Amino acid sequence: MNQLFDLNGKVIVVTGATGILAGGAAKYLQQNGAKVIYLGRNQERVDKAISEANEISQDCMGLTCDVLDERGLKEGYEAVLSRFGRIDALINGAGGNMPGATIGPDKEIFDLDLDDYAKVMDLNLKGTVIPTLTFAQAFKEQKSGCVINFSSMSSTQALTRVLGYSNAKAAIDNFTRWMATEMASKYGDGIRVNAVAPGFFISKQNKALLTNEDGSFTERGQQVINKTPFRRFGKQEEIYGAIHYLISDSSSFVTGTVLAVDGGFSCFCGV
Repeated sequence: MNQLFDLNGKVIVVTGATGILAGGAAKYLQQNGAKVIYLGRNQERVDKAISEANEISQDCMGLTCDVLDERGLKEGYEAVLSRFGRIDALINGAGGNMPGATIGPDKEIFDLDLDDYAKVMDLNLKGTVIPTLTFAQAFKEQKSGCVINFSSMSSTQALTRVLGYSNAKAAIDNFTRWMATEMASKYGDGIRVNAVAPGFFISKQNKALLTNEDGSFTERGQQVINKTPFRRFGKQEEIYGAIHYLISDSSSFVTGTVLAVDGGFSCFCGV
């Protein structure tokens, strides 16, 4: 039974691997026997991630590349195959937001900065599509492999403020289902494409938005807590089990799904 969850020897590429959630997941997977490729766009941060990863095992590799750089990703793909000979999974963890694509309390929809909006759509959507089309080539050849995309609580509901991010993540959900159907239909049931949809986790990007310096909740943070049946924010490690499950053979009949890891946020209307 334990073999269903065995990750030993699996070669896993993680984009956004210098970030909080994706980076933490990359280390967790390596600690559980996987050979992990840490992909990020900042050389200094990639070097730091690999330095820490080497303390876990030598079965790791760093790639410095922007997820929108098709040529760089292709070179990274070749480098991974040259070293490890195969790729078993891709985690699309890169993403982010920009102020101009956000509609704050003091703004209205007509204040949307279309340049920032386009950048957010590119980073989150194209930054998932392009790496998938690159690294999933291995899955086509192997007739096996899996993709895990990062969705969001904002993908299925009108979560205030984050317009551009919300639109991009809604597209990620659709791309997940579309790609799952395409890969399985044409290349067999050994290839699976799923997504995780994290609820609210504290990160460097949102800490000031959700909590005050004394640790109490901001107005926005309290709104989130009120709509979360668990009445707390998620802990970083609470996303790891979902990712482990979706990569492992225990989810061999699971594809095209978006798995919420949210303390009940998505199922509760708050009333």
